[in-house]
Amino acid sequence: MPVAEAQGCSRQCMELFSPILRCTTVIISSKTKVMKKHMHSKTISYYSLVLLATSAMALAYSCSDSTASPGMQQPPAPALPVLQVDKLPATTWQEYSASLEGKMNVEIRPQVDGYLEKIFVEEGAYVRAGQPLFKINDRVYQEQLSNAKASLHAALANLSRAQVEVDRLTPLVKNNVVSEVQLKTAQAAYEAAQAAVSQAQANVSSAQINVGYTLITAPVSGYIGRIPYKVGSLVGRGENLPLTLVSDVSEIYAWFSLSEVDYLQFKNQYPGATLEEKVKQLPPVELVLADNTIYPEKGKIETVEGQFDKTMGSISFRAVFPNNTGILRSGNTGRVRIPRQLNSLAVPTEATFELQDKVFVFTVADSNKVVSRPISIAGKSGTWYLVDKGIEPGDQIVYQGLDRLQDGMTIRPQLFSTDSLLKTKPL
Repeated sequence: MPVAEAQGCSRQCMELFSPILRCTTVIISSKTKVMKKHMHSKTISYYSLVLLATSAMALAYSCSDSTASPGMQQPPAPALPVLQVDKLPATTWQEYSASLEGKMNVEIRPQVDGYLEKIFVEEGAYVRAGQPLFKINDRVYQEQLSNAKASLHAALANLSRAQVEVDRLTPLVKNNVVSEVQLKTAQAAYEAAQAAVSQAQANVSSAQINVGYTLITAPVSGYIGRIPYKVGSLVGRGENLPLTLVSDVSEIYAWFSLSEVDYLQFKNQYPGATLEEKVKQLPPVELVLADNTIYPEKGKIETVEGQFDKTMGSISFRAVFPNNTGILRSGNTGRVRIPRQLNSLAVPTEATFELQDKVFVFTVADSNKVVSRPISIAGKSGTWYLVDKGIEPGDQIVYQGLDRLQDGMTIRPQLFSTDSLLKTKPL
């Protein structure tokens, strides 16, 4: 029905039934008052009037409703931004969990037993090679040194006496005053005295070494670890815990593991006849710290372990990162990122949706109808997916408004260039 005719019908219905409605309303109101007195009189007539009024109201509503629902028209197709996918050069990253260690971690252990007399450093302090760290009480070892020196003096005196005896007998033997046997006996005593002197000198050197061991110095430059002992503690070579740990962190080693599958893919991705040549061809790698920030210095993969770990089924790689600022410490964790250059179809993540662990896009087909397609993701660079299966170069995909779409819906595509999107969201 045309709109004008429907509005005319509505007015006529309202004019026709308005007197009836007003009359019925008055009758019902008066009837209600009468019914209070005559509750059982003319009940059927009363309900007849109510039914008549209800029918009139329903007819009037239907007439008015017809004016509010003119002939329904098909809503226009939504205008949505559409992007044409093409192959683009991009860098994707393969990430592996890594544990960090200093270039050199040296356990500091005492080589002599005794009471810890002094601690010269604090936990976490930076020390240089040769700097004193601990002092063990050396009274016992000083006494041993003094005793060894006294024994040396006695041995030297015996040597001098033996020399005198040899010197005395030598001319006597030449003049046949005494027998040659006496001279040989004196010479043997002299050689024994020489051996005693050498032994005494060795004892002195040993005692001096023990005294030197009571002052413990840093073997390398680095940072001091935890010190589990206090002044007065009895320490020695048999203790389970070291006095502390000195870490040389001028360079940091990042250890990470590759599974057998990743290892085989790694061998196929990079040039080189041997594993050593492939490692040399690897580009510089990055380190992602625990707070997801990128460490400013780039590293280099240097070595690969000789065999797989049977329990884990993986093989370990070692990357080296410079650490001139000392930000990284032994025991840190992170992720090593290995770059990989690809030339594949680039799809922005906003143009995708997930369903049952699969990633889909809406492509624009014939007659501007949309069709959902699953895609296979080879990698990710920034906010872009790098796709190797599911779509072809030149396909058009819907960029925004995916939540309102269903397969087969018609849209008005608003094509825009990939270059304009790359300016705000680079690969």
